Amino acid sequence: MRKNPIYSSIDYEKNGIQHGFLRLPHSRDDSAWGAVMTPIMQIKNGSGPTALITGGNHGDEYEGPVALFNFAGRTEFEDIQGRVIVVPAMNYPAFQVASRVSPIDGVNLNRTFPGKPDGTVTQVLADYFSQTLLPMADYVLDIHSGGKTLDFVPFSASHQLEDKQQEAKCRAAMRAFGAPYYVSLLEIDSGGMYDTQAEEMGKVFVSTELGGCGTTRVESIEIAKRGVDNFLIHAGILDGELQHGKEKPMCLDMTGDEAYLFSKHSGLIEPCVNLGDNVKKGDLMARIHIIERTAVPPYEYHAQCDGMVIARHVPSLVKMGDCLNVVAEIIEDEF
Repeated sequence: MRKNPIYSSIDYEKNGIQHGFLRLPHSRDDSAWGAVMTPIMQIKNGSGPTALITGGNHGDEYEGPVALFNFAGRTEFEDIQGRVIVVPAMNYPAFQVASRVSPIDGVNLNRTFPGKPDGTVTQVLADYFSQTLLPMADYVLDIHSGGKTLDFVPFSASHQLEDKQQEAKCRAAMRAFGAPYYVSLLEIDSGGMYDTQAEEMGKVFVSTELGGCGTTRVESIEIAKRGVDNFLIHAGILDGELQHGKEKPMCLDMTGDEAYLFSKHSGLIEPCVNLGDNVKKGDLMARIHIIERTAVPPYEYHAQCDGMVIARHVPSLVKMGDCLNVVAEIIEDEF
């Protein structure tokens, strides 16, 4: 099998703070011997666990990059015991153009794992994470938000796993992150996801959704920054005490496909619920107006289960197959 062509300017075994690049040769029309240069930083202090923390898996999600570019500005490492590897914008070509997928090959990084060392740019990057970075990590945090087409209540998430000991570790790290909500997340399609790759390799993995609409909020940035520190404290890598918000976090569970409400029409959304609203099965969630002509009655969409509205579609024009809302069940006892 071909060796992965990415070169890291970081020495992963060296103590101290390092800033560098993952350099992937990429010959193109405007640069015959060009390269994709993905920023990376590492803090290492002696022996201890390794945490791999990423943002920008999708290039139009910004809470992760903002929090991690902030974290990368650290100049001291005495409060670190172990190693922290930070990639603020994991899919750097997509991040540069504010796109969910790479503008180079049109591939969604979070659907191409484990990747290919002789594939497209995005597949090669996925392979480098699978073959080099993930094997070094004990704890993995991937910070997401909704990008340009979704908006979420701010939550950290873990998944149900066959290995219940691993699942318990992931849920403990998810709670430690300190978001206002935490969710047992049901993915529409987990094939090719970074999450799945990390979990199948036995890692303690936590993901998030911290807002969306292709922008950031003061509150979501603060949650992300605090969450990075909390995650590292929980891992035993960073000294300090866990910091949480003023309100007790709420526990949510997505119990089945009925949590997702998909559109069967194209048109203009008239929302009938807000993020954070509690709904009952059958409640009106949205109307979709047909925009090609007037006097056509709108199509109504109703909740398929009881719970809290944790996601909504943005912007207001929708296409067939788009996700309109996500509803999660409120769990009284923490899982």
